[in-house]
Amino acid sequence: MKAKLIPVGNGSSFTFPALPEKIKGKEEAKVQSFEIISQGVVKVPKGTDAIEISWEAEFFGKAKRNEAIVQPGEWREPLECINILRDFYTNGTVLNLIVTETWINLDVVIVSFHPEAYGAFGNVKYSITFAQKKPLAIYDTNELKIAAFVRKTKPRNDSGGGSAPSTKGTYTVRSGDTLSGIAQRKCGGASKWTALYNANTSVIESTAKRRGMSSSDHGHWIFPGTTLVLV
Repeated sequence: MKAKLIPVGNGSSFTFPALPEKIKGKEEAKVQSFEIISQGVVKVPKGTDAIEISWEAEFFGKAKRNEAIVQPGEWREPLECINILRDFYTNGTVLNLIVTETWINLDVVIVSFHPEAYGAFGNVKYSITFAQKKPLAIYDTNELKIAAFVRKTKPRNDSGGGSAPSTKGTYTVRSGDTLSGIAQRKCGGASKWTALYNANTSVIESTAKRRGMSSSDHGHWIFPGTTLVLV
């Protein structure tokens, strides 16, 4: 398992030299409450809050660089790690956070980072929290054309049983997506992930290289905002 931060845009990636024992994730639904005379308070779903990921871990000093918990070839001086993360934090850099062998593949910003030196080996304990970076769009009523929309809206005809969802078209990758998950939801089965990769090899691989990877590892690495052709 590895945890990696890849700046969205330009910049060098950062791999955490050692992973924590436990990673905490926080996801909560948002609701809006309405008081209706005949029914009392009714709660209506209004999407989800930004996902938060947090953990506590250590950066090991030079004397401890060969500890089993340190990822082979990824050790860095604790001060170097602190400076990189502090730079991301203070600049509000948008980062793609990937933790292999987990569901975590999100565009995030660092919302808190607290390093603390201790002991005689130059080790540094730290805690870090990431918040999902969600797009923010603000419109006024003229831009949304609400009045025109209300005039043109017609009741939906739900009779006739509907039809099966289309398995063609395109899909834009979102945070947390995997090829097998997209294939399961959009292409009729998780086993179609290979066909999905083959149909989108060029865009998947080029996006991975722009994000600082040597390859996508046959579709293991996919990134939010990538548009895929469904099969």
